[in-house]
Amino acid sequence: MNKAASRLIPTRIDGYGPIRPFTGAFDNLGVVKTSPTRMCSAVPGRSKLLSSVEAAIQACGLRDGGTISFHHHLRNGDYVLSMVLAAIARLGLKDITIAPSSVFPIHAPLVDHIRTGVVTGISTAYMVGEVARTISRGMLAKPVIMQTHGGRARAIQAGELHIDVAFIGAPTADVYGNINGVDGPSACGSLGYAAVDVQYADWVVAITDNLVRYPACPIDITQDHVDFIIPVDSIGDRDGIVSGTTRPTSDPTGLQIANTAAQVIAASGLLREGFSFQTGAGGVSLAVAAALKDVMLQHKIQGSFASGGITGLIVDMLHAGLFRTLFDVQCFDLHAVESFRRDDAHLGMSASMYANPHNRGAVVNQLDAMILGATEIDLDFNVNVTTGTDGVIMGGSGGHADAAAGAKLALVTSRLNAGGYAKVVDQVGTITTPGETIDVLVTEAGVAVNPQRNELRDRLIDAGIDVREMEELKTLASRSAIRPRRAGTSDRPVAVVEYRDGTVSDVVTAA
Repeated sequence: MNKAASRLIPTRIDGYGPIRPFTGAFDNLGVVKTSPTRMCSAVPGRSKLLSSVEAAIQACGLRDGGTISFHHHLRNGDYVLSMVLAAIARLGLKDITIAPSSVFPIHAPLVDHIRTGVVTGISTAYMVGEVARTISRGMLAKPVIMQTHGGRARAIQAGELHIDVAFIGAPTADVYGNINGVDGPSACGSLGYAAVDVQYADWVVAITDNLVRYPACPIDITQDHVDFIIPVDSIGDRDGIVSGTTRPTSDPTGLQIANTAAQVIAASGLLREGFSFQTGAGGVSLAVAAALKDVMLQHKIQGSFASGGITGLIVDMLHAGLFRTLFDVQCFDLHAVESFRRDDAHLGMSASMYANPHNRGAVVNQLDAMILGATEIDLDFNVNVTTGTDGVIMGGSGGHADAAAGAKLALVTSRLNAGGYAKVVDQVGTITTPGETIDVLVTEAGVAVNPQRNELRDRLIDAGIDVREMEELKTLASRSAIRPRRAGTSDRPVAVVEYRDGTVSDVVTAA
């Protein structure tokens, strides 16, 4: 049995609802119902413009114990989350749950609101920086709920995550609430993570630093979803969109891994006309895309689409004619923002269209190949991208588990060691993505194939690729490791890791 299915999950966790343990990646598909929406009718002639965030909070009737949401399209340049929480604190509200699609280092002021009890609950898909470290030490009153991007959309649509007020950082908005992400000083491109929030929140407040005459053009979020608009000096620094590595690695080991990964994709039989692809923004992942670009040019292959968070490298592949279309849920750099503004084939998508398992068809289900990273991966191919070797939260699934489930070939690229720690281990510290959805691990010492994919294993061997057993790669990683993973000593839950269907794949305890 895959260890993700047999992981010991507590039957009850204080501050969390009913627990449904993970049993299988596709066990909970079927007929589902979405939550009814609530909205306040607009009155002709009544202005939607308000003078301050405080005025909007009061107009929406937010009370102690309420839930508010944010999106992360400005990533580490976002000012909106901290701006709103400062206003909530000034109004004396307490016990607020926040549901940002991701949390970045710039959101460090949130720590003070946790200490003072303004914020007692968090639901998110990704978390890094001081907020993550603070939660790992057990300072949040309730365990944070770590979701996937598709799982967050699913939870909102199902009513499991009910949003009282959604605060939308709007790069451009008009006086009646039409919004786009491509104009203004804070232009960030696609607004895919905000799309579900505005459909299901009781109240929607747009905060903008570029108020334009009615009607705004183009329109990404329409006026019928927006209650109030607040003009401010700035909603963020768009240079913060480019956080982390967004260029292919030049490290020889990383390039070796990337080239092998490209060979695996080619040998799989999937790299043909109509090929579809997604990669993250890490250096090795982008190097895989660069290697594939050369192969596709050489063999004159045109893919159908690339998807996910879009980088400039993927835009260059579109411009080279290697893909007909891009599906973009968020832009990872300013080159992608400019492409989203100008290229007709560069399409936006909501987080639900991207990865929600409980709808009529997510884009991830159409992926041929997905390139994934790993903090660590175990003998059963379970992957951890949530916690570090010290048990501290340093990431989260984002779209990791979503794309792994949907793609025909889910391929993890990883060095055997990092920072002195082995990355191939007996059992991962936290299960983010279950091993049954991972097909291949590519390292500098060879490739391991999930035993469920014997036909793929044979293809790779026939292509001359160095295929190893997972146990062998684990042994090599252990031999090279100079630092042991630190075991946690607390049993207090600080985070509940949900799979994309809402079942619980793991629990993180205080570090």
